[in-house]
Amino acid sequence: MRLAYLALKFTLKFSLWVYYPRTRKINEPTKRFARTIFVSNHAASFMDPLVVASNQKPIVFFMTRADVFKPIMKPILWAAHMLPIYRAHDGEDTKKKNEEVFEKCNRILKHGRSLLIFGEGFTDDVFIRRLKPLKKGAARIGFGALEKINWSKNIYIQTVGVNYTEPNKFGSGTLISNGNPICLNDYQKEYEENPNRVITHLTQQIEKDLRSQLTHVDKKDWAPFHENVMRLTRKGMNPDNFDKKYTLVERWKYSQQLANWLNKQDLEKDEELIGLKKDTDRYFALLKRSKLDEKYMFNLVNEETTRYKDLMFFILSLPVTILGLIHGFIPYIITKKFVEKTMKRKVFWSSVKMMVGHILMGLYNVGIVMLLNALIIKNTPLAWAYFFLVPMMSGLIAYRAIQRLKDFKIKSKLAKQDVSTLVKMRKDIKEKIEALIPVA
Repeated sequence: MRLAYLALKFTLKFSLWVYYPRTRKINEPTKRFARTIFVSNHAASFMDPLVVASNQKPIVFFMTRADVFKPIMKPILWAAHMLPIYRAHDGEDTKKKNEEVFEKCNRILKHGRSLLIFGEGFTDDVFIRRLKPLKKGAARIGFGALEKINWSKNIYIQTVGVNYTEPNKFGSGTLISNGNPICLNDYQKEYEENPNRVITHLTQQIEKDLRSQLTHVDKKDWAPFHENVMRLTRKGMNPDNFDKKYTLVERWKYSQQLANWLNKQDLEKDEELIGLKKDTDRYFALLKRSKLDEKYMFNLVNEETTRYKDLMFFILSLPVTILGLIHGFIPYIITKKFVEKTMKRKVFWSSVKMMVGHILMGLYNVGIVMLLNALIIKNTPLAWAYFFLVPMMSGLIAYRAIQRLKDFKIKSKLAKQDVSTLVKMRKDIKEKIEALIPVA
C-alpha cells in the first residue's frame, strides 16, 4: 500500500463524513486483500472512487482516464493507486499502452490486491438515478489475469452500487450496496471453449446484479418525475424532502420500489400517468419561477412555522459562526473560484472541491494554529487538539447557521405571499399520486 493512498484512505474519511454525514453500507466486503474486481456505477465522477475506497475495507487500485495523467500529476496519481486507461483519441500506441496497464492489473490481482472499475465508462453531466450499459472490460481483465496465473488462484468480480441522495449537495447522504462475489474460476471450462460468449454473458449478469444495488429508472425522461414523487411523498432518497422517521436504507428501498413500478408501466400510452407527470412538472416549474422550494411548501401546508427558531439559532451561534468563518472562509472562497474556473463540467466540482479544500483547509489552519500557539496557547499538544477539533466543528456550525438565516428569509417572504394556487396544485397532485401509484 503506497503512502499517499494510505494517507488519503484515512484522512478523507473525515472530509467525506462532513460532506456526506449520512452513510450506510450493505453487504460490505470483509477482506483487505480480496483479489476482486469491484465493478461500480459512475454517478458522480471523481467522487465515486473516494466514496468507495474510503468507506470499504479492501485495498483497491483505480482504473482512471489517461487524460488526467498530466506530467505534474503522474507521481501523485501513481501514489494514490491510480492506473491509466487509454482510449482511441488519447494518441498513438493506445493498444500497446493498455496492454502494459493490463499487465499491472494482472500483478495486482495475483498478489491479493483488488481493482475498482467504473463499468459505465463515463458520468452524466446531470445526476440521474439509473445505470448505463456496462462495458466488458472487467470480465476481460479478470479472465486475462487468470490465464496469466494458469487459474491457480481464485479471482472474483463483485458489484458495488453507490447511491447518493444528491452527490453535489453538501450534507446529503450515500448508501453503498454490494452484490455477492462471483468466482471467475467457476467459468474456466466454458471460457476455454468460447471466451467471447462467456465474457458477454458474464457482463450481462454483472449489469443485472449492479442494477439491483441501485435505484434504476429505465426511461431517462421519467427520472425527474420519479424524483418529484419522492419529494412530495417524503419517503425516498431526495436530500431535502424526506421524513426523518425513515432510515436511509428504508428511503433507498422506497426509491427502488417506485422506480421498479415505473419501469413496468407503459409510459408512452398511460394517459393518467402522463397527465400526472405534466402536473408535477408544472408545479415544480412554478415553484422555481417563484424562487421557492418544496420543503418550504411542506412547512407552510403543515403549519410548521419554524422561521423564528432559524433566526434564534443564527443569533445564538453567532460567536462560533464568526470563529468558523475565520478558519474556513478564505480557503473556501479560493477553492470555489479555482475549481469553478478551471473545471468546465459541473459534475467534477463537488469531488475536486472536496479534495482541494481538504488540502488547502489543512494547510491554512496549520498556519493559524501555529500562530495561536506562539502568541496565546503556548502548549503544543493543546494547540494540535485545537487544530483537529475547532476548525471543523466551528465550520460546520457556521455553515448551518448561514443556512438557517437563509431559511428564515425565505420563510418570511413566503408568509407574506399568496400561495393558495400552489397549495391547491400540491394537494391535487398528492391525491393523484396516492390514487395512481400503489407503491407511493
